Amino acid sequence: MAKLYFHYATMNAGKSTMLLQASFNYRERGMHTLLFVAGHYRKEADLGYISSRVGLESDAEMFRDGDDLFERVREHHASKTTHCVFIDEAQFLQEEQVWQLARVCDRLGIPVMCYGLRTDFQGNLFSGSQALLALADEMREVRTICRCGRKATMVVRIGPDGKVARDGDQVAIGKDAYVSLCRRHWEEEMGRVQAEDLVGFAKQ
Repeated sequence: MAKLYFHYATMNAGKSTMLLQASFNYRERGMHTLLFVAGHYRKEADLGYISSRVGLESDAEMFRDGDDLFERVREHHASKTTHCVFIDEAQFLQEEQVWQLARVCDRLGIPVMCYGLRTDFQGNLFSGSQALLALADEMREVRTICRCGRKATMVVRIGPDGKVARDGDQVAIGKDAYVSLCRRHWEEEMGRVQAEDLVGFAKQ
């Protein structure tokens, strides 16, 4: 039975590397994969690509709001047998698109592997991530670490001025950077609690 998978993590945890490696494993065995990436940052392009920090990259089709991903996969599968579908930046999926991907598994018998963030810089779920947490057959956390060595589960946005942004749009396209932190240090950076108020905790 084909399944819908959600691999989630914070920034720079190696999600795209894992996706590209998994796709390569299929193709190495003579099987065909179909890759999608969010089109939010590629408004003028027709073809997207997935790249990782370690230098791996691959062409990919883009998805945007309103796209019917079930129909796109079905048409592709009809012309060339598709053995697995991979979605990068899955947090940008719409809820209905997650249902469409679930139908790819249930009705076409093709497994779908989604990779993305769970929460934004304010600690809120993305729409795609929320739907995947509800619908995915299997969920796998891709781990990375905070500056203190603890597991990083949150992310902060660093603006062009070098300061942590505490408000703003959920999706920002520009020169912002992101840093992965544990929950404790995320709260401190977001001003939700002061480090000196954390009685009983050693300073990091």
